[in-house]
Amino acid sequence: MTTFKYIGRSKKGEQAKGTVEADSKSAAIKKIKEMGISPREITESNSILHMDLNFGAAVKMEHFVIFCRQFATLIRAGVSIVESVHILAKQTESKMLKKSLFAIEEDLRAGISFSTAASKFPKVFPTLFINMMKAGEVTGNMDETLERLASSYEKTFKLKKKIQSAMMYPIVLIILILFVGAFMLLWLVPQFTQNFESFGAELPTITVIVLKFSDALKDYWWIFLSVIIAVVGIFIFLFKNNKQFHYSVYYVLLKLPVFGAVLQKSAIARMTRTLSSLFSSSVPILNALTIVEKISGNPIIEEVIRDSKKSLEAGSSLADPLEKSWVFPPLVTQMVSIGETTGSLDYMLEKIAEFYEDDVDRTVDSLKSLIEPLMILLLAGIVGFIVAAIMMPMFSLYDQI
Repeated sequence: MTTFKYIGRSKKGEQAKGTVEADSKSAAIKKIKEMGISPREITESNSILHMDLNFGAAVKMEHFVIFCRQFATLIRAGVSIVESVHILAKQTESKMLKKSLFAIEEDLRAGISFSTAASKFPKVFPTLFINMMKAGEVTGNMDETLERLASSYEKTFKLKKKIQSAMMYPIVLIILILFVGAFMLLWLVPQFTQNFESFGAELPTITVIVLKFSDALKDYWWIFLSVIIAVVGIFIFLFKNNKQFHYSVYYVLLKLPVFGAVLQKSAIARMTRTLSSLFSSSVPILNALTIVEKISGNPIIEEVIRDSKKSLEAGSSLADPLEKSWVFPPLVTQMVSIGETTGSLDYMLEKIAEFYEDDVDRTVDSLKSLIEPLMILLLAGIVGFIVAAIMMPMFSLYDQI
């Protein structure tokens, strides 16, 4: 629902103003008239009190996938685009998508095409969706295009979540290990410090190291914290504002052992899946490459795609720039080359995407089974080192007694 402010006249001729909630401007006017008011001026409210606050993505991927599938079903069943949009706007759970669809419905009734109307909401409808819908409108295959979009988004979303879970698991465990280590150094070790000083005996090297580090952390924790915040802040600033640094970060990530291969394969799967969907929807190849370049999210992949566009514009093949890049394995370049030769590039790209999606699934599952024991060993090693540093002087004292 959207909140609209109105100014008008009541039946008695008195000025009336206020707010009303409705799905669209026309629905708001209808509501105001039902209240016995003739609206003279009606505008959408921009007050923060009437705003829907959205954090993160404008529309959840699962809501968007359901929308695409239901839209395809309605179109295939012979329901008009206007009625389909109206039905979907009423039943979607996403407030942002609901608001956008009601606005699109008004544009459709005014004779504007769906892709043009949807392009007014870039936060809701991605570039890939808009361009594939344009192609679907031209070819008359909107239902197939929507099904293809839903499958593409669904597989990309699942792959992204799989990668995120694989990356987040060790990060969370490392943070937990750091907290446990800090707790022991700041609270547990100081409990024994005075006792060690009263011994008067020479402490083992391991104990001296732990005690000094504990004292430094206790006395200068604010310096450690300031350095961490400064490093993170500088990293984020450079990542967002320095193209060379941004490129270097992705280069290092892709070169990481094990994790780099997973990120590389997922990037290839995403790129080939998107290109396959665009080619299958009859989007011109140069336009398709421009779209993939915009949405790839990886500057190294973007660079290769730009080279591929230049290669095609010069009359060469798509496979040549891919073959020169270290990011793409021979399997990708060979299958792309075969697809270009046989005229089945969309099919070959889909098979590449499926191969690497399955490969990433297997690799991530294997990584999870390996990471857990390694993290437990790391935690045990840190805790064991601190405990050993505390216990060794105590054992020496017992031997003396």
